[in-house]
Amino acid sequence: LEAQASKLNPVVGYFDPLKLGEGEFWGDSNAATIGFLRESEIKHGRVAMAGFVGYIVHANDIRFPFDKIATSVPTGLAPQAVWDAIPEAAKWQII
Repeated sequence: LEAQASKLNPVVGYFDPLKLGEGEFWGDSNAATIGFLRESEIKHGRVAMAGFVGYIVHANDIRFPFDKIATSVPTGLAPQAVWDAIPEAAKWQII
């Protein structure tokens, strides 16, 4: 990993302060642990991007006309205020 990191990003190089690249999670091999960490980083990055898109959608008052809950919330609110304005049952569906 150190050689690959230095080749891919020579400015930063190898950065692993928690020593996760040396671990073996759940009794698996080191290669399996590195694969798991790479896969989970991609997954969490995608979830973060979807959350950001949702924030932008609410900030610009984009609504689907067929969604009764979204049309019941007043427009012109900040994304945080939209979250406070939706019904409690709708919040529990997300979480």
